Amino acid sequence: MSPPRRLAVLCSHLRPDGPEPPAENERTAGQQTVISTSPCAAAVDDAADGRVGDRGVESCVFCRIIRDEAPAFKLYEDDVCICILDSHPLAPGHSLIIPKRHFSSMEATPPHVIAAMCSKVPFLSNAIMKATDCDAFNLVVNNGEAAGQVIFHTHFHIIPRRSGDKLWPTESFRRSSIEPNETSSLISGIKKQLDSSED
Repeated sequence: MSPPRRLAVLCSHLRPDGPEPPAENERTAGQQTVISTSPCAAAVDDAADGRVGDRGVESCVFCRIIRDEAPAFKLYEDDVCICILDSHPLAPGHSLIIPKRHFSSMEATPPHVIAAMCSKVPFLSNAIMKATDCDAFNLVVNNGEAAGQVIFHTHFHIIPRRSGDKLWPTESFRRSSIEPNETSSLISGIKKQLDSSED
C-alpha cells in the first residue's frame, strides 16, 4: 500500500468527519468513487446528482425515515446513525442500525461509518436485551441481493435471542469439517484479493 493511500485509510478511521470523496472534476484519471456523496438528511434536490445505483435516495425508505418523511420507532440517534425497530421483526426488539448517509452496500460504506455503527452495538444491544428479557442477540448484515438484502441502504440487524427460540432453522444443521485439500486454493485466492486491494 502506498504511503498516501495508507495515510488516507488511517485518517478515515481516526477522523469520522473527514473530507468528502473528490468530486468528479477533481479526480485523477481512472480514479473512481464507489460511494454516494449524497447525505440522506439533505433535500432530495441536493441528492439528485449522487450515484446510488438504480435505487435512489429519494425512494429509499431509510432515507425517508432519516428525513422524517416516513414513520419509524426511533430508539437512538447521533450524528452518524440512527437505530429503529424493524417494522417486520423476527423477534420482539429486532432493531436496525442505519447510517444517516446513503450507502447501498458494505463495500460502498466508508470504514469510519462502519466503525461508528459498530461502536454503538454494545450499548444498543445491551439495552435491547434487557428490555426484551433476552440473554443473547444476533448481529446480522445482509449485504447484496443473494444475501437477502431488501433495502439497499447499509444497515445492521440486532435480533434479540432466547435459548431454544429456534429462530434459525439452520442452527440445528450438522456442519461439516473444512477440507484441507480444498482450502489451500481458497486461502490463496482470498489472500491474493486482499493483497491487490491494498494497492
